[in-house]
Order: sequence, then structure tokens, then C-alpha cells
Amino acid sequence: MGLFDWLTKKNKSLSQMTRQELRRQELLLQRDRDQLLKRITKLAEGKQDIFERGREEKTPEVRRVLAQEFDMKTTEQLMVSRQLNIRSKESLTVTRMRMLRENADKAKAMGSKLGLIGEKDLLALEKMIENDSITTEMYQDRLDSMLTAGVEGGESALTPGSQQVLDIWDQMDTGLIKNADEAFDEADRRVRERHEQAEGA
Repeated sequence: MGLFDWLTKKNKSLSQMTRQELRRQELLLQRDRDQLLKRITKLAEGKQDIFERGREEKTPEVRRVLAQEFDMKTTEQLMVSRQLNIRSKESLTVTRMRMLRENADKAKAMGSKLGLIGEKDLLALEKMIENDSITTEMYQDRLDSMLTAGVEGGESALTPGSQQVLDIWDQMDTGLIKNADEAFDEADRRVRERHEQAEGA
């Protein structure tokens, strides 16, 4: 069940949910995301197996059947990827709102207003969630700008440390780093350095 289906049935605004309600929904969305990720991985492995079989197969009839299977798995993979994109944006929304809710007491003590989103913003977010052309990263930027409007020091989900890990993976993709163990050690070192820098700041 999607975030906004849940909201409709519960008849309660996202900004009015308690930390416990937000956390429950966050866990449900994370479970859905994990299942979708496993499905996509399984489909990708299946496609690779089909492709290898088709490459070695010399019988035209069998090759046609394998090509059809490859095409069907690709279609399913695209459909699951769309669901994953939606779940990722929904999960991001709930996580952000939970973080704000947890900081509500602190914000009030400092005399600042909690930057919760209103019903108009929720409708805009719903359209962005359902729009396949809007990636999770694009959605995150938009969501952050809305949620941090009244909150100081809003933190992006993609921290400098996580960006370092992405950079390592990119270098492995391009062949700049070939050894998986060395790549892991380098990523671990960079992330640790980022944490040390943040603590010393």
C-alpha cells in the first residue's frame, strides 16, 4: 500500500502524524523497497542467463523463444523499477517528516517554527511521486527545499560520506579501481574521514 493510499484511509494529514505512526509507515515502505530490490535483482540475473543461452543457441526457433523471454522480463523489470521509484520517494517523504517530528521539541525550545508541509504541498508531492520522469534525486531536492523552509540545519539524505561511496562505485564501473577489496577499504577510509571531520567541526 502506497503512502497516499494509507493517508487517505487513515484520513490524517502527514504533518499531523505522530513519530510512532511515521516510523510504522517508514518500516512498511522500507520492507516494500527491499522486496522490489530483490525482484529487480532476480529479473536482471534471469535476463543475463537468457542472454547467454541465446548467444550459444544456434537453433532459430529456440532463439526466438529466448528473445521473447528476455523482452518479457525487461518489461516486468521496468514495471518493478517504476514501483521502486515511487516507494523510494514515499519512503524519503516519511523519513524526512519523522526527522522533523523528532526535532519538534528542540525547534520549539529555540523559538523557531517547525517546517512541516501543508495539504497543498502534499498534493504537489503526490503528483511528483507518481511522475516517472522525476527521479528520486530530483524529488529529494524538491522535498528538502520544502521541509527545510522553516528548519535550520536541514540535512540531506545523501551525505558527503555516502557521496564518497558512490564515487568509489563509479570508479569501479569505469575500471579505475579493479580490486573489490581495495575499493571497499578505500570507501571505508573515506567515510571514516568524513565522520571525523564532521565531529571535529
